Amino acid sequence: MSIIKDLEKDIKTIVEKSGYQVENLILQPSGRRDLGQFQLNDAMNLARVYKKSPRVIAEDIVKELEKDNRFTNLNIAGPGFINITLTDEYLGSLLTKIYEDKSLNIDKKEKKTVVLDYGGANVAKALHVGHLRSANIGEALKRLARTLGYEVIGDAHLGDYGRPLGLVILEIKKRYPNLAYFDENYTGDYSDIDLPITNQDLEEIYPYASTKSKEDEKYLEEAREITFKVQNHERGYYDLWKRVVEISKADIKQVYDMLNVDFDLWLGESDAAEYIEELTKIYEEKNVLKESEGALIVEVKEEEDTSPMPPLLFKRSNGTISYETTDLATILQRKKEINPDEIWYCVDARQELHFDQVFRAARKVKLVDDKVKLEFIGFGTMNGTDGKPFKTRDGGVMSLKDLISLVEEETKKRINPDTVEEEKRESVAKTVAIATLKYADLLPFRGTDYIFDPEKFSDLDGKTGPYLLYSTIRIKSLLEKGTHIKIGEITKFKTETEKDIALTILRLPIILNKALDSKSLNDITEYIYKLTSLYNKFYAENKILTEEDPKLQKSWLTLSKIVYDINIMLLNILAIKVPEKM
Repeated sequence: MSIIKDLEKDIKTIVEKSGYQVENLILQPSGRRDLGQFQLNDAMNLARVYKKSPRVIAEDIVKELEKDNRFTNLNIAGPGFINITLTDEYLGSLLTKIYEDKSLNIDKKEKKTVVLDYGGANVAKALHVGHLRSANIGEALKRLARTLGYEVIGDAHLGDYGRPLGLVILEIKKRYPNLAYFDENYTGDYSDIDLPITNQDLEEIYPYASTKSKEDEKYLEEAREITFKVQNHERGYYDLWKRVVEISKADIKQVYDMLNVDFDLWLGESDAAEYIEELTKIYEEKNVLKESEGALIVEVKEEEDTSPMPPLLFKRSNGTISYETTDLATILQRKKEINPDEIWYCVDARQELHFDQVFRAARKVKLVDDKVKLEFIGFGTMNGTDGKPFKTRDGGVMSLKDLISLVEEETKKRINPDTVEEEKRESVAKTVAIATLKYADLLPFRGTDYIFDPEKFSDLDGKTGPYLLYSTIRIKSLLEKGTHIKIGEITKFKTETEKDIALTILRLPIILNKALDSKSLNDITEYIYKLTSLYNKFYAENKILTEEDPKLQKSWLTLSKIVYDINIMLLNILAIKVPEKM
């Protein structure tokens, strides 16, 4: 339990001593710092229960609070708002405890096992800007949930089992018809075959094949037939498909590594294929599969629906498995292999209908227990300065590699040549570029679209990743210069700015809980900016290393270390690395 929760618990006991029972007492930050640091608003609710004036109830509570030497400047505003200020001694002691044990500033949750599906990259296609948000939001949510005590298993959930693979393999066949994979008489080991295909080739092949399939119905039909062969593990086609997946997966991993994104599982849709037969049997036994124009569907519309809800496509008329069915099979797989309490899907908001269908179809046959939570975590789009989805200059979809390079060019301009050696500048620029992208991406509420301006978000001033990195590096430098001073206690305050920093530190557990509840990182990104800005104000107002009062100097350096540790923790949750210099 966090220090702020302990304080609320103590005040709740004091309120009960004054003669009133309150269930969920919450200390609110005061909007009027001249009146107090915190505000207690329970008198209004208690007035309805006890049929008394809220002002009278507030007076009773304040009388009891005045007996506790931890509080000062106790007063009542309006009809019964109780303002509370912590004494400097008590506030300093709370910060000292946090310095000694960082876990005292976090509220651990009840343990749960969560599978977090936040990859979704399609094999044989380049990762593009549309994959950025799922990677950034998903990775940060995983790290946040782990910080708060959940066991979280991140799954890349690669798209590797649908028509795109059929198109890619068909085009490979057209270009290299003599490959042994297409020879029905070949009986050798396919692993010995030298495949003349690179990931760069695959990134060119897929868009070519996709365009051609829209213009040539015969070509599209051939691709469908090959997809069917792959899904039924036909020798040659299936083996080539596995090689293509491995080539593509290596490149996908490389890009995710650049983004500091790490998955526990690198499974794809195909890994749930072994559960398709069992899944089909479950739906057949529940008698919910219906035939429609040669395809199999599951009706998921409910009586209370006010908007159209199309049926879920379970199997196409040509016998191939749909994306919806592989998602259902994956739920079954996760139930059997992991048995999670919750499954989260961090995906584009435009996929909400798809997941609504999948979740309803899963519940219809009790694919998982009712207590297992299936949650859709949708996000908006990243747009360019023109307000439209981020594109290349020629209007094409920009790859993630190109986007990172573009931002890196901007961050290189901000690297100080006097502090960063030339041979390290490129590496530092890459680190700062990723921080730029991530902080900008996580700054708005996840459900909203936002405009990404590389120049604006690369700036060292303002609400940006580089600003936070630079400030954190400066705090570290200060602490290194002050290693000769023994720190560990906060016994003295000089300005209101220091107290503002202290009170902001105490709000950390509330911010972390709120971020997890909303499944959005914007509260954390706003919080770290506020804390850092307050600290920078304090830093500018005081000469910490030359302060003559030893108690004050020790307190200031201890406060600096707490802020530094919080920044490092939060930047790590956001999957942002901090360079040594910049």
